[in-house]
Amino acid sequence: MPTKLHIKKGDVVIVNSGEDKGKQGRVLQVFPDKQRAIVEGVNLVSKHTKPNAKHPQGGIVKQEAAIHISNLNVVDPKSGKATRIGRRLNNENKLVRYAKKSQEDID
Repeated sequence: MPTKLHIKKGDVVIVNSGEDKGKQGRVLQVFPDKQRAIVEGVNLVSKHTKPNAKHPQGGIVKQEAAIHISNLNVVDPKSGKATRIGRRLNNENKLVRYAKKSQEDID
């Protein structure tokens, strides 16, 4: 069974390390079993494609590749900087994620 991850689809994240260090983007897809995520505009690779309906010419297309989640941090909604994520019970006894820097809940 895969472990719980600190990021979800739709989160705005910042890259900690690697070629794209400092870049921000929205998480498009998460692969919990591989502990990887695809982030908009981060880790772009060149993919050679045959002509098809979407790309009638074919050729080389830039697209996002998966990046390991250990290289990502969620952006704090208050300060706009990287923060760690915690979990706590809210008033309705539901488990919610919160930013450890600002103690703000993350939707």
